[in-house]
Amino acid sequence: MEKRALITGITGQDGSYLAELLLGKGYVVHGVIRRSSSFNTDRINHIYCDPHDAEGRLFLHYGDLVDGTGLREILTRAKPDEVYNLGAQSHVHVSFQQPVYTVHTDALGTINLLEAIRDTHLPVRFYQASSSEMFGKVAEIPQTERTPFHPRSPYACAKVFSYWQTVNYRESYDMFAVNGILFNHESPRRGETFVTRKITRAATRIKEGLQKKLYLGNMDAKRDWGFAGDYVEAMWLMLQQDKPDDYVVATGQTHSVREFVEEVFGILGLDWNKHVEIDPRYFRPAEVDCLLGDAGKAHSLLGWEPRVTFKELAKLMTEADWQMAKRERLLADSGLAERP
Repeated sequence: MEKRALITGITGQDGSYLAELLLGKGYVVHGVIRRSSSFNTDRINHIYCDPHDAEGRLFLHYGDLVDGTGLREILTRAKPDEVYNLGAQSHVHVSFQQPVYTVHTDALGTINLLEAIRDTHLPVRFYQASSSEMFGKVAEIPQTERTPFHPRSPYACAKVFSYWQTVNYRESYDMFAVNGILFNHESPRRGETFVTRKITRAATRIKEGLQKKLYLGNMDAKRDWGFAGDYVEAMWLMLQQDKPDDYVVATGQTHSVREFVEEVFGILGLDWNKHVEIDPRYFRPAEVDCLLGDAGKAHSLLGWEPRVTFKELAKLMTEADWQMAKRERLLADSGLAERP
């Protein structure tokens, strides 16, 4: 029998890679998307099917994590074996500007979904997208599943709430519920306001003469960066185990924002010092200085290993954005688009 999965946040970076992975494994995939006045399915258009096509295996449902009744209806229609909760307001800087909205979506949204699963009595295996940001002001380096949390943003606080609610539902209701504590993971599908993609988009546009400067905040912040396509495999593996548990997913290497800038501008043959400036607006009210994960448990129990290195990731993202910048340059030169 075909397995069925439901993904919240399917139109995001992780959701799109996870949908590809599950479809490749023969799943029927259902995704939850929010209603918008503009199409927001760019990341999954290449795999999306007509919902009236009997051969199709990817179906989209309008819904929202803040609407518990709607979630129950979607679960009843989709009847998933696995639920991956990837939906969130996931931008840390934005969470300082919209803390209440972030908590409604990232914290209360999770408990809405857990309650919907419990009420429908479906034998679902549940994955919660937890975050390395929960460690915040880190108590130790590297961080493991046993490291205490010290969140330093509304986003991280909301994720800590969801983490413990997932554990609580596992222990209280014997639900197969797991947390994947994922460290930073990037790709050409990363949103353009996230720092890695902001860097590759700006650098390639600078290379093509489409802009002159890139403005950043704390360039000394260090992160454990991996490839999103690798990390969704760990999500799936967690739900294939005999017993539910929580896992750190990371590369075990840390690099500063400055190193990422140097790598990307180096690929393009540019001197980053001539183009990068610091803008205080991009500093966080409370900074997270160094995140470095120890994924030993995932290695030994899941058999998971990251495949894409830091340098390969930077090259992958730079080359994809360079192609985009070249197309923008052609449009600008042809007069079909205005150059900024």
